[in-house]
Amino acid sequence: MRARDLAQPFPIVDLDTDALQAAATMGRHDLPGLVVRGADGLPLTVIPASQVLRFVIPAYVQEDPHLARVYDERAADEVMHKLAAATVADVLPKKHPDTDELPVVDGDATGIEVAALMARTRSPIVVVVEDKQIIGAIRIGALLGQMLPSDPPTA
Repeated sequence: MRARDLAQPFPIVDLDTDALQAAATMGRHDLPGLVVRGADGLPLTVIPASQVLRFVIPAYVQEDPHLARVYDERAADEVMHKLAAATVADVLPKKHPDTDELPVVDGDATGIEVAALMARTRSPIVVVVEDKQIIGAIRIGALLGQMLPSDPPTA
């Protein structure tokens, strides 16, 4: 199976997309992340849903899980409002050009190539590009569904 065969239409956002809108798209469609397109129309990165959480949850709460217990539902809602004043560019982590690899493959990539890239980049999504066009993305669940035996042994 080739990447082009596994690729599905996938939501794409731009750097100036409203972060709250992007997060709502992830939540509404149960997506592990979104493809972020650069000004040239090509994939710039994948923003995992976990990065959205890293952006809105204060660092001190991330570092000390006991502090999370003191947040009630109202306070949790207020934390999410931080997205209302942000764009996708604001939410993205700072890039490290020497170590950051884009989770992008061409249509001829094999399932193992896609899996290796997902593992290496820790990305739940790989973008498939052909002829300088995004043709879709492969979600980790779809890839595992194709790679695993159709009748796995029971534990």
